[in-house]
Amino acid sequence: MRGAKILVTGPTGQVALPITKALAADNEVWGAARFRDAASREALEKAGVHCVALDLLSGDLSALPTDFDYVLNLAVVRSGRWTKDLAGNGEAAGLLMAHCKTAKAFLHCSSAAVYAGGAEANTEDAALGDNHRHLFPTYSIAKIATEVVVRTMARHLGLPSVIARLSVPYGDNGGWPAYHLEAIRAGEAIPVIPGGRELSLFNPIHEDDIIATIPKLLEVAAVPATTVNWGGSQTVGLHEWCEYMGELVDLPVRFAETDDFTILGTRLDVTHMHELIGETTVDWRDGIRRLVNARS
Repeated sequence: MRGAKILVTGPTGQVALPITKALAADNEVWGAARFRDAASREALEKAGVHCVALDLLSGDLSALPTDFDYVLNLAVVRSGRWTKDLAGNGEAAGLLMAHCKTAKAFLHCSSAAVYAGGAEANTEDAALGDNHRHLFPTYSIAKIATEVVVRTMARHLGLPSVIARLSVPYGDNGGWPAYHLEAIRAGEAIPVIPGGRELSLFNPIHEDDIIATIPKLLEVAAVPATTVNWGGSQTVGLHEWCEYMGELVDLPVRFAETDDFTILGTRLDVTHMHELIGETTVDWRDGIRRLVNARS
């Protein structure tokens, strides 16, 4: 993708930051966030990003142009307060789509957290549920609600849209495995869901693959909105990547079964993803090794 005018919401986030910087190399990229951290804003501006300070929750988008070619909605509000999180995610997405209704495509980053979870691989029409309630009480429901808003606005505005249900994102910029690495180094037990390893399967996706698949996801945006699982082509267990990190840092790994501070696995069926945008390329072991090295 070259020469496009692109809006990224939440550009300072763990997932969005490397995407924003990568796109800025060949495109006119705008970033919309509250930018409470001046250093984060400065780093983006040095990368060539036009930064606009605003609160999506307020609904006032007047500081933003309306003539974007593409919009990547990567912002997330996760306060744990229902009114704020439903408005900051669902309502904000709808208002953003209305503001950028002439865009060629709108990408909404949803989450595999919308699935009920379990041992079976989840296709895009699998049962939904409140999967993340033990970690983030509003997260799964807010993500489900926002998907409904995006689908509705895509039809209402005729705005080609894609809803990408992201699995476990990780890379040099962090991610869930990075928290596990910190726990291993601190000698702490890693919380896992009771019932066996088959209930803690995921499709971790490295930031390199996330960046590489963005243009492909935008190409499959449609009306009605396209919904697709967005994860690594390899299914990996939480226990597996933690034990591998333990080997890399030569430290023991302990697990503690609990319903608190953990989530039920959300293994993805990536058949539809492969049909639409192809397979991912970063082997999970290589990606985890790179994450560990970046944090050495």
